Amino acid sequence: MKLMSPTDSMFLLGESREHPMHVAGLQLFKPPEGSGPDFIRDMYETIVKNDDFQPTFRKHPGRLLGGISNLAWAFDDDVDIDYHLRRSALPRPGRVRELLELVSRLHGTLLDRHRPLWEASLVEGLEDGRFAVYTKIHHSLLDGVSAQRLTIRSMTTDPDDTEMRVPWTLGPRQRTKDSGSGRSALQSLTGTVGSIASLAPSTLSIARAALLEQQLTLPFRAPKTMFNVPIGGARRVAAQSWPLARIKAVKSAAGVTVNDVVLAMCAGALRAYLIERAALPDAPLVAMVPVSLRTKDEEDAGGNMVGTILCNLATDLNDPAKRLDAISTSMNDNKKVFSELPRTQALALSAFLMSGLAMGLLPGFVSSAPPPFNIVISNVPGASEPLYWNGARLDGNYPFSIALDGQALNITMTNNGDNLDFGLVGCRRSVPHLQRLLMHLENSLAELEQAVGT
Repeated sequence: MKLMSPTDSMFLLGESREHPMHVAGLQLFKPPEGSGPDFIRDMYETIVKNDDFQPTFRKHPGRLLGGISNLAWAFDDDVDIDYHLRRSALPRPGRVRELLELVSRLHGTLLDRHRPLWEASLVEGLEDGRFAVYTKIHHSLLDGVSAQRLTIRSMTTDPDDTEMRVPWTLGPRQRTKDSGSGRSALQSLTGTVGSIASLAPSTLSIARAALLEQQLTLPFRAPKTMFNVPIGGARRVAAQSWPLARIKAVKSAAGVTVNDVVLAMCAGALRAYLIERAALPDAPLVAMVPVSLRTKDEEDAGGNMVGTILCNLATDLNDPAKRLDAISTSMNDNKKVFSELPRTQALALSAFLMSGLAMGLLPGFVSSAPPPFNIVISNVPGASEPLYWNGARLDGNYPFSIALDGQALNITMTNNGDNLDFGLVGCRRSVPHLQRLLMHLENSLAELEQAVGT
């Protein structure tokens, strides 16, 4: 056995039937030309022969001192691959709709703590001939960014490379001692709580000045919305891709960043969805956004400079151009506060801003307190070139994150070649008709294009 880190333990202790603590990804593949009807079966038979499991994919919670759990990891020497890798087929007509309904059910079920904390499903039966892979892994093992990188490493840019690589056989890449830029928002929170406790009085003065004098967006000032409620355990997911060229064209015309456009796209969609539900608050929604805080001179520097910014989504504004400008201003102003703080204090302040995620686990907190923010919107680095797996082209790569009490909706996206792939996760009860947000995202982008003249 191996003792757990406090971070690992927190994700296990915070898990319940209503709050599964796994991250996941759905990959859509187009088989190579002339692959034949047995392509997926042959792939499955090859995959199950990959039985050299790295430690991350062999561990599950063990018990110490006569039964105390969530303090140490146990490692399975004989992983039951037939349990962890499932082969599934969609019912007719085999549309993406049926695929997402299957993934919705899979994403809402807990992982078995008596086995290594991951599962993968190879899904066939799509009417257009494509196949899919849905993989979920507990956040105590890997965060979403690390899982994404591992998935990408199992693929290749060479369509003629037919070597079958699978994530559970790939060892970790060597990292520098200070490297931590791949940590998720939740890991940043738990990893920097100690930094807050150890801040010197002078540092607290700096942070106080940043909060009060420079008007940093603060938590617990967001309006109450239908997303900020206690949630159930069932999930619904939605996914769609948009060409990066469209988003970059808006960025260039408006003189903002790609992330500003993405946030404005989400803001317009959320505004339309809430209007449709007669649930749009008068005050603007606030998003928690993990961002890089490096300056241009620091872009190639190592180490961790990932912060958490609270962004005004300007959902009270009807004009999409004004909304985009307000979002860009909010992001720039908040980044400026962080850029003027030393690294440790910037990360500690970031942890403070998203501390509401942890507070949401306290009984009764969500029902009685104002939300720290309304939604988490995260842009995970992906692949800039087309990728292939056993000759099959990766058509879509959709990340699905975690919904929590008080955060019933999560939007995560990643770049995939020339596309930006969006993955939405919502509480099935609290966020009805989640798929309509996809239509609103398209309409929101079209309105931005029209507003800036692209």
